[in-house]
Amino acid sequence: MQLACPPGGEDDARRFWVEGLGMAEVEKPADLRGRGGAWFRAGSAEIHVGVDEPFAPARKAHPAVVVDDLEGTAARLESLGFAVVWTERHTFPGWERCHTVDAHGNRVELLGV
Repeated sequence: MQLACPPGGEDDARRFWVEGLGMAEVEKPADLRGRGGAWFRAGSAEIHVGVDEPFAPARKAHPAVVVDDLEGTAARLESLGFAVVWTERHTFPGWERCHTVDAHGNRVELLGV
């Protein structure tokens, strides 16, 4: 999945995806590095954060990331200053979930069992 950030937003993306969600940053192919942005991976999931100008965050379209410890991940995000919303916690049968926004206002769903 690709999300956008404004020019120079890579460090803020790293704070959310690496520090907050525990994903690893993966090196972009040499031919793509000049475009800016950053790529993150956990298991088979990969998030590409690309630079967009003009920038507009994705408020409805969003990735859903399965995490091992939903409560712990949400607490870590909150400790980094990211708001977590639990209003839809029990609205997806078989899962618990919450929503947050990354450092650039892109919506992100977190899923746990």
